[in-house]
Amino acid sequence: MTAVALGLLIAVAFGTGDYVGGRASTTASTPAVLVVAQACSVVGALVVAVVVSADVAAHDVTYGALAGAVNVVGLMLLYHALAYHPASVVAPITAVTGAVVPVGWGFAQGERPSGVVVAGIVVAIVAGGLIALEPGAVTAAKLATGAPQAVAAGLALGSSLVLFAETSDESGQWPVFAARVAALTVSAAIVAALARRRPVPFPRGRARTLALTAGAFDIAATALLVVAVRRELLVIVAPIASLAPAFTVVLAWILLHERVDGPQRVGFVLALAGLVLVAAG
Repeated sequence: MTAVALGLLIAVAFGTGDYVGGRASTTASTPAVLVVAQACSVVGALVVAVVVSADVAAHDVTYGALAGAVNVVGLMLLYHALAYHPASVVAPITAVTGAVVPVGWGFAQGERPSGVVVAGIVVAIVAGGLIALEPGAVTAAKLATGAPQAVAAGLALGSSLVLFAETSDESGQWPVFAARVAALTVSAAIVAALARRRPVPFPRGRARTLALTAGAFDIAATALLVVAVRRELLVIVAPIASLAPAFTVVLAWILLHERVDGPQRVGFVLALAGLVLVAAG
């Protein structure tokens, strides 16, 4: 399977998981939804890790655990930023930063795709930012207050990809299991801290089912991500995988009849152009 195909599968899985998790968060606490989703991911990751043959080393488990912890921190920073600052500022900055970090790391490690592929990478990163852009005027004041947290969230989320890329092929899916255990631990600790100050509503009924489904998509995406960053160039996989918001937007458009604005439409066109350039290169 090509880097483009793998990247798209990862984006579909992450984007669908984000949509489903977002729906669960409408009736329950977001950290609590993350705990339920991560619990499902731990079980799924353990099953996959046992099935896939591996010779895991301590450093692989360490990198995996760090990736999981950093990823949850990034998500919490993102959710906090979205709660207090305009999504039109936070979402695109986080999306672009999260893609630039692994791409920069890949180039620093000596990855050198062709000029056509590099052009496709740049176009895909810009597309991800436009697709994540929500309606609302972006002013200098909004940028000054929302940008720092958005950048921090993007740095954390992008760094988790880099950490996964540092695991060895021989370790199989055990780094993913370590990541999910670490993510669950961090999420549970945050919920416990919040519960001391106020009640934390956990998802029930349909919301719980949605949270578990989000966890299933998350583990599928992460397992594919680990395979992809080991087999293909990180600088190619990362920007394509960062197009996950496109699939979240599409699902919201189809199922919730949300409006797709001009910048997002341009983003979809650029995303397609970027994919064509990467595939052609």
